[in-house]
Amino acid sequence: MGAIRAMALTVKSFGVSPYLALNLDKRLPAVRCSSNTKVNGAAVNGKYNSGVKEEESKRPDFVNIEKLEALWDDGYGSETVKDYLDYAKDMMLVKPDGGPPRWFTPLSCGAHLKDSPLLLFLPGIDGLGLGLFLHHKSLGKVFDVRCMHIPVQDRTPFEAMVEWVEETVRAEHSSSPKRPIYLVGNSFGGCLALAVAARNPKVDLVLILANPATSFGRSPLQPLFPLLEAFPDDLHITLPYLLSFVLGDLVKMATLDINTVLSPTQYFEKLSGNLTSLLPRLSGLADIVPKETLLWKLKLLKTAAAYANSRLHAITAEVLVLSSGKDNVLPSRDEALRLLSSIRNCKIRHFKDNGHNILLEDGVNLLTIIKGTCTYRRSRKRDYVMDFLPPSTYEFKQFVERNRWFCNYTGPVMLSTKEDGKIVRGLSGVPNEGPVLLVGYHMLMALELAPLVEEFLHEKKIMVRGIAHPIFFSSVSDGQNKELSITETFRVFGALPVSPSNIFKLLATKSHVLLYPGGVREALHCKGEEYKLFWPDQPEFVRMAARFGATIVPFGVIGEDDIAELVLDYNDLMRIPFLSDQIKRVNEQSNISGEVANQALHIPGLVPKIPGRLYYLFGKPIETKGKKEMLKDREKARELYTQIKFEVESNMSYLLKKRKEDPYRGLVNRTIYRAFRDPIDQVPSFEP
Repeated sequence: MGAIRAMALTVKSFGVSPYLALNLDKRLPAVRCSSNTKVNGAAVNGKYNSGVKEEESKRPDFVNIEKLEALWDDGYGSETVKDYLDYAKDMMLVKPDGGPPRWFTPLSCGAHLKDSPLLLFLPGIDGLGLGLFLHHKSLGKVFDVRCMHIPVQDRTPFEAMVEWVEETVRAEHSSSPKRPIYLVGNSFGGCLALAVAARNPKVDLVLILANPATSFGRSPLQPLFPLLEAFPDDLHITLPYLLSFVLGDLVKMATLDINTVLSPTQYFEKLSGNLTSLLPRLSGLADIVPKETLLWKLKLLKTAAAYANSRLHAITAEVLVLSSGKDNVLPSRDEALRLLSSIRNCKIRHFKDNGHNILLEDGVNLLTIIKGTCTYRRSRKRDYVMDFLPPSTYEFKQFVERNRWFCNYTGPVMLSTKEDGKIVRGLSGVPNEGPVLLVGYHMLMALELAPLVEEFLHEKKIMVRGIAHPIFFSSVSDGQNKELSITETFRVFGALPVSPSNIFKLLATKSHVLLYPGGVREALHCKGEEYKLFWPDQPEFVRMAARFGATIVPFGVIGEDDIAELVLDYNDLMRIPFLSDQIKRVNEQSNISGEVANQALHIPGLVPKIPGRLYYLFGKPIETKGKKEMLKDREKARELYTQIKFEVESNMSYLLKKRKEDPYRGLVNRTIYRAFRDPIDQVPSFEP
């Protein structure tokens, strides 16, 4: 049976968060669950069986993880919607299923990070609690995941359901008051999450709502609902096929495990096979949501939407709404905008090509969204250093795919310098052990960033943490359409706001830190200022590095003049009335103070060229270990600061001279080279 061979659901009982290993059914020997009633004769309402808890704590799959390494396996894509439907059907075969709602933890979630926040998943209309099925492995690494299961025959009223979830939330908050509690609500579960949040404004809650059903009253399917009562019972089995087009995008569900680098023929063959195997499984929906249950759930939805909408004003929790552009069940995009204006601490992300069941569709990795929107934290206050989760293999693969055209277009060349002064191809000259401070030139529009971060991960599996302008962590950078943006990719791949405290924490944790002293002024320079450094006079980063004995690696990068021509700089834009007003408005909205506030943000006018290449040279590492005298001697710190600046300029001068010797500097020659050789071979350049 699929439920036994695959998921082996676990049951957690709460009161003061005790765990009890209890069998719901003899056919499910490895189940952990909880409810606030008796299960198999065992009282679990706040009671505690220390013997069982001690036995469970010794299980290797529940030992806390100390740290996640870069390119960890998040398992996303290893499970498909076909598996979900199989497991859902098998789960329904476990009888009886008429008990009260309960919590369970899928064993596929495995072990999680120490001090991980609690995540409670509140399901949609199906009630199974398997809506995070594709995300169990990834979320399970960084959350203590518990899913709510509402049995098919259960008829608990909505307000009683709210009280039941609320009891768990309050008990967990009482047990760990400094740890946030995440409520992930899908459709109906979104109403449930909002209701609980409204009743518990003093509990630190983070709500993630996927197409919440608060817009149920405006559903385009409202005229069809009365017809369900007259639908013949013997034809109910056809209902899933009739409604399948509104439940989600079947094509996106079927493409989850398909490699995007396949040829068009192979891709469509795989897609056809997936759809062929997926469609027959839809008949299982008739067992999951039989007619009488569906009618009850629709009434429950109506009550839930009204209850949640009447209490939006009382919600103080942090809220993230995920809305779909092709939701045929609910007007989710409009509803997201309404919630944005109705809830005081709300942000939205829109997915224009997804359907109603967005969490079961391809391309929607919930953990990546949580990371990109800066929604993950382990305490009341977000810590950009300690709460950072390194990118997974899936995220890195997606990052490489998105930047493939740019890397092919620019053909990056990475050079580094050994301790003996020898320049070599690759990054072997950069120390593997931190703390390391990479200090260099910020090229026009930060064109150098993506290849640099990618190469460090690819060659050394090192996550470089970039110090970025604070605007990339504000609502201003999200744009008007509220869709996932490139700035969120920066956040996923290590960027954090510039501040002395953040640099301090990074060096203290022996990280590789990417620092651009020239900042925005350098990256948004004016005409004729390419390869010119705009560094401040204060050598504070040198003193910070000396405090922790960090290794400083000065680096230079060139190639912007071979990729694009700057035709409209800041001075030009400020002469154009409507553009100058927009630039002023954006900079005022950013609400940023200090030195970075003196660097005006804008988008310059660029004309692309038939490109040359990007060249990077990481200079000889400079040790600060044993040089703590610079903490007090500002003159010595300034001398080292001047030396680092000179090294960066020397690296760029070297590259500008040597690139003239590169036979593959131009795109045409590189394209010809790749055409006659294995495309994955790195195109050669000049000899260092």
